[in-house]
Amino acid sequence: MRRHHLVVPALSLALSLAAVGCATRYIPNTDVVDNEHNRDIVRFCEQYRKAVERKDAEALLALASPRYYEDGGNVDPADDLDYEGLREWLEGRFQQTKAIRYEIRYRRIQAADAGRIYVLYTYTSSYKVPGIKQDEWRHTVAENRLELEHDGKAYKIVAGM
Repeated sequence: MRRHHLVVPALSLALSLAAVGCATRYIPNTDVVDNEHNRDIVRFCEQYRKAVERKDAEALLALASPRYYEDGGNVDPADDLDYEGLREWLEGRFQQTKAIRYEIRYRRIQAADAGRIYVLYTYTSSYKVPGIKQDEWRHTVAENRLELEHDGKAYKIVAGM
């Protein structure tokens, strides 16, 4: 009888340790499963985030695919943006921003059709823009999705900037 009292606690401890050993690990400060593939994607997306904060149009264009295309999330073709339109926007209106703070919380990375990868995230942005009388700070918190492809050498952003 006494052995039974020792076996049950030992078995419970062993099962608890096994459950901890099987716990999913996440990349720090994300909701993304920690593996080398996902770490590479997050590193790439961090290049994007930092280029936004620096207002570095050249770096952002280098991260974009020549096949970049954004439909504006609606059926109106007037706000669609291809690679050349992205270049014009980054070199024009984007540069009017005085300062940018851009934070990303990575939520999920998933494979999509045609070899694309979706990076779903929540962003918090604070940016200073020219106002009527003085510069104004604006703030946004929203969900977004970057669409990536791998061109054999590196990741490229196909949509979502």
